[in-house]
Amino acid sequence: MTVTEMARAGRGVVGAVVSVLICLLAPAVAAPPTLEHFHSVALARGTTNRVAAVGKFDPWPPEFWVAGQGMTLAATTNKPTVEIVVAADAALGPRLVRAFNDEGASAPRFLVITDSPGLAETEPNDERAQAQVVTNAPAWLNGRLDKNGDVDQFAVDLAVGQTLAASLQAYVLQSPVDPALRLTDPRGVEVQFNHDDGRTLDPRLVFTAERPGRHTLQVFGFAHPAGSDVRFTGNDKCVYRLHLATGPVVAHAVPLGAQRNASNTWSLVGWNLPPALKSVAARVPSLSPDTAWWQPEWTEYQSVPRLPVGNGPEMVEREPNSDAASAQELPVPGAVTGRIDPAGDVDRYSFLARKDERLVMSVQAAALGFPLDAWLAVENAEGKELTRNDDADSADPRIEWTAPADGRFVLVVGNLFRRGGADHFYRLSVEPGVPDFRPTVDAAAFTLTGGTTNEVKVALVRRHGHKGKLTVRTEGLPPAVESGPVDVAETATEAVLRWSAPTNAPRFNGPVRVVVAGDGRERAAVFALASTGENNGVPQGYTDLLIRETESLWLTVLPPKPAESKPDEKK
Repeated sequence: MTVTEMARAGRGVVGAVVSVLICLLAPAVAAPPTLEHFHSVALARGTTNRVAAVGKFDPWPPEFWVAGQGMTLAATTNKPTVEIVVAADAALGPRLVRAFNDEGASAPRFLVITDSPGLAETEPNDERAQAQVVTNAPAWLNGRLDKNGDVDQFAVDLAVGQTLAASLQAYVLQSPVDPALRLTDPRGVEVQFNHDDGRTLDPRLVFTAERPGRHTLQVFGFAHPAGSDVRFTGNDKCVYRLHLATGPVVAHAVPLGAQRNASNTWSLVGWNLPPALKSVAARVPSLSPDTAWWQPEWTEYQSVPRLPVGNGPEMVEREPNSDAASAQELPVPGAVTGRIDPAGDVDRYSFLARKDERLVMSVQAAALGFPLDAWLAVENAEGKELTRNDDADSADPRIEWTAPADGRFVLVVGNLFRRGGADHFYRLSVEPGVPDFRPTVDAAAFTLTGGTTNEVKVALVRRHGHKGKLTVRTEGLPPAVESGPVDVAETATEAVLRWSAPTNAPRFNGPVRVVVAGDGRERAAVFALASTGENNGVPQGYTDLLIRETESLWLTVLPPKPAESKPDEKK
């Protein structure tokens, strides 16, 4: 080998070594953050908090976006701690939060704003003797099942005749756990157990003490989605929010619903309710037509459920009403709260309709946590059944119907299994089927690379005979991204938006909205956070969440990928 050849060989070795060192020292390719949860998940108005962000964040720190006003999040230098400031006037309830960096954003996750500070679970509390004592009920506790086999225990002192109401949120927060509550008395004997509250996989139990002393509440759960093994589950994503109350708690109101933009009066059913708190009157605000639920802020009570809202008066069933002759009159629009009691009971309500009038008739029972598997039917004045439904898009029935003639018709409500009882409540509502449309998208986040065009498909569900031309546009795009409005034919059920970015488009991360307009109204396209998927009969999704859908989509604009350089040819 000549000196020249040896020199060339040496340079090759050095080059290979340098290349290896560069690969070893170069930082890993950044990726969008993965946000699974926050611990703690519930925070009080007017507080500053340091909580852990659960997920994968490479690099740290990410930035955070939160829906609405009154809450700010900032990553600290201490990974994975986030400082969260909640304003004193922040709106109560759940918020969606995303973590993001230059490469993209996480899926939206939950934080909850409360009206009073919560307690933090204190470990160790796996044994009854280690149970964390809670003395200031009503109280919220932020907890987590940290590991497989974990059981968190909390102690509450009760007097004879005192009622404890305990409820837990985990499933509705997208925690991967199907939780349970178990209560033992001062002897350690189980006195109450609950796995599901009737509406979701989250539990609720109510117990009136028969012995004085310290009662112990146990929190544990199973994996969701379920696996092949059966054991108590736990990991850093299994966060929960536990509520304990020994004062006035509202289980439900009668009537079960609320009329929007009107004064309403309710009789209340619950626990620890003194006579002065067994009824309440309030004016429901002028909610938008798309708002289906209203959350009262009745501060005298330690827990209040949300109420479905409608456009007409909210009535209460009047017995007897089992046949057409005794059918109770129901206005349109309007709603009535009824009960299938005793077993085998059937309730009838009469209403007037005009020929070709579209009506939407629905029952809410399972959706409100009642054990009624309802069916709903429409009969004509002669008692002939015209249509019937058992389950629509949930366990409750719903009928969209067009009147065949002018006249009086009858709605019939019954139980599929002919059961009944004092707790078999339902809310039956009738609303005009106003032609409308509902746009949806199948993704919550989109990525656009400079020099390319992305297609965003928007599904258009036309309801109640809607026909008409629509226009689809995007709001919130950065200046460099082009997307003209798209016109949609009057019967089309899909639109395609095209977002284009030039090669030199600057990086961008932020929320955008897809808006569909027509017939004098606008609707934002939503992405469903809740799902009803199953695998071999095993639930795989979350059918009911604190927030079921979002119109705040996310767009990330990235620079073009560098062209791959070819290795120098050997000379």
